Amino acid sequence: MNSFRIAKIIVVFSSLSYLSVSFLRNYNSPENIEKRCILKFEKDFKNNLETSHEEWDQTLDLADNNYLKCMGIPQF
Repeated sequence: MNSFRIAKIIVVFSSLSYLSVSFLRNYNSPENIEKRCILKFEKDFKNNLETSHEEWDQTLDLADNNYLKCMGIPQF
């Protein structure tokens, strides 16, 4: 009976370890990082019709910088 309990603990621990590694690998994939960054900064790209050209350029520059920062791409 005791060996069955130890085997269950080993199986549960192994399963949880495998699932956590699999989740982290999927969560940190480049495609998922890009999707999260796009969703996060998508609102910055919406153009308000009352916005001047200069303000719109500044908004786009800020959104672009934030996107690159989110993606982990170094800025020069």
